[in-house]
Amino acid sequence: MNPIFEELDYRVTPIGALSLRRRHDLRLGQEVLEIKLGDAFLMSSHFTASEVALARLGLADCRTAAPDVVVGGLGLGYTAATVLEHAHVASLIVVDMLDAVIDWHRDGMLPLGSVLTGDARCRLRQGDFFALAASEAGFDPEQPGRKMDAILVDIDHAPDFLLDQGSAGFYTAEGLAALSRHLKPGGVFCLWSDDPPDAGFTARLAGVFAEARAEPVIFDNPYLGDTVTQTVYIARASGPVAQSDG
Repeated sequence: MNPIFEELDYRVTPIGALSLRRRHDLRLGQEVLEIKLGDAFLMSSHFTASEVALARLGLADCRTAAPDVVVGGLGLGYTAATVLEHAHVASLIVVDMLDAVIDWHRDGMLPLGSVLTGDARCRLRQGDFFALAASEAGFDPEQPGRKMDAILVDIDHAPDFLLDQGSAGFYTAEGLAALSRHLKPGGVFCLWSDDPPDAGFTARLAGVFAEARAEPVIFDNPYLGDTVTQTVYIARASGPVAQSDG
């Protein structure tokens, strides 16, 4: 019989103590994987609807035949794995600051690890997504300055609820403009948020990008006995849509 609770790994990171836990949820009658940072829950394998939606909405808005994609934030891997479900995706770079999370996927501790590491289109990169977004070199160390068709981000809880204050500048007009320079003409930027749509942040996106909107993602939460509304923000860079060169 499986234990009700098991801590699979524990690491001290630059932003706090990180733990990977597996537990048998008696209410749901299923096994749940969770990642915690200190006392805060970062993600759970039970709640993945919006992580999946981030990839699906972003790729649905991506008008390139064979898009090159960046995912900021690896987590349990649901966004990245959903990107790879699309056979037309040419390449995927997944950036995560925490080497522990990358190790968990490479070492097979997480179920989707083999999906990501076994796909030749996918590369896992340890790095500070926000610093890379602000840099001239961008996200691909093999091709500095390379522009992407889609950049999908799920790192902070929300634009005004951060894991670490070091990312605050990313959500300003200047930070978003820096990020946009890594997109091809007509490329798509998508951002996950744990909160309902914020009209103020949507307006900020619209001030930087040619198009911007907020898509609510609504799902049931059995612990609350109610629905939860999270958000995927979608913005498009100006210019005609570029054809992917792989």
